[in-house]
Amino acid sequence: MRALRAEAGMPFGLPATAWMAEIGAWAMRSDTELLLKSRRVVPGRLLDAGFEFEYATWEPAAHDLVARARRRRSGRTNQSHRPAASTTMEG
Repeated sequence: MRALRAEAGMPFGLPATAWMAEIGAWAMRSDTELLLKSRRVVPGRLLDAGFEFEYATWEPAAHDLVARARRRRSGRTNQSHRPAASTTMEG
């Protein structure tokens, strides 16, 4: 969130309490564990199959995410956008 806030020009963020997360999870019909617990997940099967992510780290992905949101808000689209992955998986 720090990287995303920095990219968006937000100097600070307000913390969300557990009860706030529970309300949000209920509204999204999700589980609070997905919001409150941190997990390091490595997409082994995708990587083994040759999948390449467009962004290897979070910071450039956050930059692209904020840029897309700003374009969407201004009504512009990027016609030269390339797909998120450089390879496809069959199956």
